[in-house]
Amino acid sequence: MTGMLRELSPLDRLLSLIDQGLKAGLGPRGAVAATGRPSPAAGRPDSGPTPGSAAARHAAGLMRVNHAGEVAAQALYHGQALVARDPAVRDFLLAAAREEGDHLNWCRERLESLGSRPSHLDPLWYVGSLGIGALAGLAGDRLSLAFITETERQVEGHLEEHLARLPPEDAASRAVLEQMQRDEVEHGERARARGGAELAAPVRRLMRLTARLMTTSAYWI
Repeated sequence: MTGMLRELSPLDRLLSLIDQGLKAGLGPRGAVAATGRPSPAAGRPDSGPTPGSAAARHAAGLMRVNHAGEVAAQALYHGQALVARDPAVRDFLLAAAREEGDHLNWCRERLESLGSRPSHLDPLWYVGSLGIGALAGLAGDRLSLAFITETERQVEGHLEEHLARLPPEDAASRAVLEQMQRDEVEHGERARARGGAELAAPVRRLMRLTARLMTTSAYWI
């Protein structure tokens, strides 16, 4: 896959990104590239909140936020991979994107089980995050890896917050978020091991503000 990406023309790459964005933001579950890992909720008795109940709507709002976050993660990794200078860094980014594709599918599955839907703003998150990812990548592979390190650190904290806010009876969603959290920690550690440094404090604050905007709006819209 990575070799094919390097041989594409700039127009081909742009068209590929548009296709991936449509699949991530508007496509059905399973449309994006993923590793195919089964959902952590698979085989688990779903004794969670009844669809339509207040608890189910709250759980769905949280999972909609997480689904939107995974749409953004796809775009960030795709944008960074598009302009990565080191083939090894590009390989890492694309492999991480496929693992995030698993997360996207798991969140979509939980939304369906809760009788809900993804955010209507998902295409916007993809386009905006793609631009951010490309800008981070253009700044150099080291800064691009630092951006991943900080992103995954913030996502880990965000998932911890959601685990505390989930309805206690929603064990299926909890299993999904716990595995996602473990994966995000690993992505951050792998990026750090490849040379990702600390971002400047103003950049970290801007990232937190941007994430807050997305999480607040995706819960409802």
